[in-house]
Amino acid sequence: MIRFRDRSEAGQRLAEALEAEYSGRADVVVLGLPRGGIVVAAEISCRLGVPLDMVAVRKLGAPMQPELAIGAVSEGGKVLLDRDLIERLRVPEEYVEGEVKRQRRTLEERLRLYRGGREPVPVDGMVCILVDDGLATGSTAAAAAASLRERNPGKIVFAVPVASDQGCLRLRGMVDEIVCPQVVQDMGAVGYYYERFDPVEDEEVIELLSG
Repeated sequence: MIRFRDRSEAGQRLAEALEAEYSGRADVVVLGLPRGGIVVAAEISCRLGVPLDMVAVRKLGAPMQPELAIGAVSEGGKVLLDRDLIERLRVPEEYVEGEVKRQRRTLEERLRLYRGGREPVPVDGMVCILVDDGLATGSTAAAAAASLRERNPGKIVFAVPVASDQGCLRLRGMVDEIVCPQVVQDMGAVGYYYERFDPVEDEEVIELLSG
């Protein structure tokens, strides 16, 4: 098992795997998922010498288990739901609708805060390296990939330090390439694969994105 010291080291490991093919190219952009994915993405962006931006996504948490994703909502309003999990947990439709509204509001607030009035980096025809700090159910990454696909990228590469096999399976039809040094079964919490997995504050995200 690989256990990363922190998100920065995880980003450096991923950068090593991506460097040979993508370093210094004018058609490459790195896009992190806030908040933890931005820290990983910043290391990759720096190492490859390519622009950094984000794809904003909010997880839809299950009742009484907010860390368990029953779906996700992304910028632009796209919603992806894990209908199998929703049915298995017997989540009421009223709860799902309310959670979508709550997370959409939060997403809009975070977009204003993180971008600070800046326009998104253009991705039309670009190689987009989409980055998160871990992939469990795949709901959040799938929503990000679906949102990004609507912006007409040339290629989507999903890069993540650790992922569940089910999460990777879910993403395979949505991205063009997956780069992951550690794919596991029965993954559990992403934080288990890090020695330090402190919460990432908004201020750090803003600083990294402002360059």
